[in-house]
Amino acid sequence: MKKKIVVAITGASGSIYASLLLKKLTQLQDQIAEVGVVMSDNAKDVWKFELDNEEYSRFPFKFYAKNDFMAPFASGSAKFDTMIIVPCSMGTLGRIAGGISDDLITRAADVILKERRKLVLVARDTPFNLIHIRNMATVTEAGGIICPAIPSYYSKPQTIEELAMTVVNRVIDLIGLESKSYQWKGI
Repeated sequence: MKKKIVVAITGASGSIYASLLLKKLTQLQDQIAEVGVVMSDNAKDVWKFELDNEEYSRFPFKFYAKNDFMAPFASGSAKFDTMIIVPCSMGTLGRIAGGISDDLITRAADVILKERRKLVLVARDTPFNLIHIRNMATVTEAGGIICPAIPSYYSKPQTIEELAMTVVNRVIDLIGLESKSYQWKGI
């Protein structure tokens, strides 16, 4: 069954993860029914600063304004089954943990959780304070998955993109899409 996926991009550092995820989803479209994308204003600013471009709009997905509560994934009846927030700021994590649906990103996350569907938050901050950790626990207890943007080195990445892709590939695995990527086989 093809997935209906929401990708939310917040203003935390780590636009490379969002860019690589959107590229990967483009390659896996045969497994996907629909992708909706929503970005915070800060996400657009950070993307431009970190990646020196505004290419987020070039992806073949429908983009929604941050306050578009008429977007299909603002309601459980649209049956979006997966949401990825990448990168996920601590502010966004806190609002989700507190049940505060003050924009489309937090409303969609609330919908995904209440419908018992898959929510993956690619948390991007360091170090974590106790409030962050408690918010992560709350979201985890509600059914979300916290997948910090912590790359792995098993595949011996040679570039920044390859390193960041280790996180994106982990997200792809978590949401149940089939993709060729490095799999640990032991030593």
